[in-house]
Amino acid sequence: MHIEPGLVDTTKIFLSYATATTAALYATKLAVDAVKQDGTLALIARAFLCIGLVFCFFEVAPHHPVGVSEVHLILGTTLMLIFGVAPAAIGLMGGLLIQSVFFAQQDLPQYGMNVTTLLVPLFAASALARRIVPANVAYVDLTYSQAFKLSAAYQGGIVAWVAFWAIYGRGVGMENMSQIATFGAAYMTVVLLEPLVDLGVLAAAKAMRRLQGSPLVNQRVYTAA
Repeated sequence: MHIEPGLVDTTKIFLSYATATTAALYATKLAVDAVKQDGTLALIARAFLCIGLVFCFFEVAPHHPVGVSEVHLILGTTLMLIFGVAPAAIGLMGGLLIQSVFFAQQDLPQYGMNVTTLLVPLFAASALARRIVPANVAYVDLTYSQAFKLSAAYQGGIVAWVAFWAIYGRGVGMENMSQIATFGAAYMTVVLLEPLVDLGVLAAAKAMRRLQGSPLVNQRVYTAA
């Protein structure tokens, strides 16, 4: 979901710095909470795993420009379920930064917009997970319906933020709105695939019980809240 260069010009891009800073501060708060719950080493290990995976999602996995942005299989809900929301947030910020600095420098001016677009829906999906997944249910026992709702919230949030940046940058002209619609239609197909990936990864985790208690995975994967 890389925002296309020039979509928001330099006279307006200050807003993305504010939204990204707010998202990063909230991610920092979540990281502090994660350290209190699981320890510093667990957070660092999970964060580095997420950074590596996110870099692969953005740079190695197939991605295609569509309309005002690009379509990626980000698997944000997968990262959140397996590693926790704080490591996932750090991974999204870190993996995107590495990809932008070393492989796509033209994306650096849009980094604040991209961070906002990735993190705010992640936080919303995390809040939704607390509402739709009962406290006595481990993540390995998630249903397709629950995984689909989380994916729809995350991917829908991404589409909404991309649409916001596009309208903020270029207005509501017919061509711009058409490109937004094209991007949204293409991106929402990810919603059909991501829940299957989530359940596949969780099924693999369920079969690998030796990971239970490991600092490398979110303990909610195997145990109730």
